[in-house]
Parts: sequence; structure tokens; C-alpha cells
Amino acid sequence: MNVSGLGGLNKSPHGVVVGLVQLQLPVVETPVQLAAQAERICALVGKARRNLGTMDLVVFPEYALHGLSMSTAPELMVSLDGPEVTAFKASCVAHRIWGCFSIMEFNPHGNPYNTGLIIDDQGEIRLYYRKLHPWVPVEAWEPGNVGIPVCDGPKGCKLGLIICHDGMFPEMAREAAYKGAEIILRTAGYTAPIRHAWTITNQANAFQNLAITASVCLCGSDGNFDSMGEGMFCNFDGTVITVGGNRPDEIITAELRPDLVREARAVWGVENNPYQLYHRGYVAVQGGAQDCPYTFMHDMVAGRYKLPWDGTVQVRDGTPCGFAAPSRSYRGPEPNPFEPEV
Repeated sequence: MNVSGLGGLNKSPHGVVVGLVQLQLPVVETPVQLAAQAERICALVGKARRNLGTMDLVVFPEYALHGLSMSTAPELMVSLDGPEVTAFKASCVAHRIWGCFSIMEFNPHGNPYNTGLIIDDQGEIRLYYRKLHPWVPVEAWEPGNVGIPVCDGPKGCKLGLIICHDGMFPEMAREAAYKGAEIILRTAGYTAPIRHAWTITNQANAFQNLAITASVCLCGSDGNFDSMGEGMFCNFDGTVITVGGNRPDEIITAELRPDLVREARAVWGVENNPYQLYHRGYVAVQGGAQDCPYTFMHDMVAGRYKLPWDGTVQVRDGTPCGFAAPSRSYRGPEPNPFEPEV
């Protein structure tokens, strides 16, 4: 099952070659540094193309542009029509490659969004995602409100994107797979204490959804934090295809086979988990039990989700990390401007 094609050197007609950039953790505290880091990312798009002529998609980690300062200073925030995204688009066109990028996006209605973009080799935004689960209580980003989109990717694959802490919630990868994602990207800025959880969730997200996961963190030190790199590809049976170490700017590559994902989803009986979730016990009853036996799902929809130990939860806002307690409510979902309405 571990078919990597020597990292994409021997590409099959059905393969999609992905590169995960273990980007050196930057220091970005001024607009000048922001501009310089955008240039550096574009240069690494070029490196990815030169590194492997068969590469279809290059993926940069969360915080690749902004570093881990967590600053929400307006002068450092980015817009979709600003110079940084314009440069990313141009680099994808110039090097004939798809790219996945991270920006902290200005939000006129509140705190900035932690936004992920997938841009195709024609310079068009194909996927736009706002991180649903900021890493509380550390991150001050506005909670995402445009859902979990999926897009058509290179060579006809289906791509999904979740960001960092999102991957700790099994519902996130399940939603991406439910919407058709065959390759689920996960970008992150995680540091070493999360190493074990990173590994097991990347594998579990793959196996539970019969999907390939491709995940990457920032790498190296900025003088305060140490990110762990560890680009990681997991096949749809949960096995690790390949994993990187902690060498900054190394590009970890693999040839992925979404056609085999489609085959498994169609022909597996045992452990065809996405299908069997809603068709449980189909050997005993016709079509299986097609109900929703999960109390937490019913309670979330009804607005009454409450843990049995809710009264003991001590951290409920960002005040332990120096943020003022918020005074406004969540605005609710809005249409994704880059996803067709269904």
C-alpha cells in the first residue's frame, strides 16, 4: 500500500505528486518583513518546481507568511486582492504548479481570519477556507464561517484543506471526505509537544475516511518557538507513506494515488467506514440502520450541546493567554465566495 513512486520521481499516469514545504519559521513583525517573507515563499515555489519536475501541488504550512507572533496588527493583515496573494498567484503561473498558502486575512467585522488558499497553475483561487477551530486559548482568530470546502485539484483529484488544530477534531476530516475529498491537506505551525498527537491524528483521519492525508508544519526556530516540520503523508489505510524530519525548508514529496482511494471506497466491505457510518448493521437489516444515534449531534443542532463535566471546565476564553474576554457573539455562517452554491 506504500506506493510513493520514490517521492514522485517515477510518476504513474494516475499519480498526483505533492510537495510539503517544511518552511523555516520566520520572524514577521513589520510590513517590510511581511513583504520579504512573501517573496521568500514565491522563491520556494520556484525551488519546488526545480526540485521535482513531476510535482503537481506544493503545500506551505500555516503561518508561513506571518510567523508565530500571533499579531493581529492591521498593517500585517492580508486581503485577497493584496500584493501577497497576487504574488502567490503569479508564482503558481510562472512555475506551472498548484500551491496551497496560508494568510492571516483582514476581517472588517472583527478579529482576522486564519485563511487557507489553494491556487491553481493558472493563478485562480480554487479553494478558500477560514480555519474553523482556532487553537484556543492561544489564537485570537475569528472562528471560520464558510464551511469546509472541497475543490477539483490537479489530475482530477478532489482536495480538501483543514488547518492545524482542525485536525484534532475527527468531524473535520469526516466532513471533508463526506464532501468528496480524496486528499486532505493539513497545514500547521505546531511545536514539539504536539508531535505524538500530530502523528496519530494524521493516521486516524486517513483511515477513518479512506482518504490520503498530507500534513506539514513550520520548521526550525524563530528565537522563541521551535516548530517541528515533520511533513507527513498517510495512505487511506492509515499507514505512513513517508515522513520528514526537522530540516528547515526541506520539501517532502510523495506520489499519491486518488484512483486507489476511489477504488477502496467502492469495493471495500470490511472497514468501509464513511459508508458504514450511516448503514450500520446492513447484514442484519436491509440497507442498515439509517438513523443518527449520536446524542452530541442532536444536541449541537438543537443548540443544547453541554458536556457532563461542563461545570469543571476552567479555561473558557483567552484571558489566560492575555486576551481580553470577548464581548460580541459569533456572526454565523456566510456563503463561501469561491464555492458554488448547492
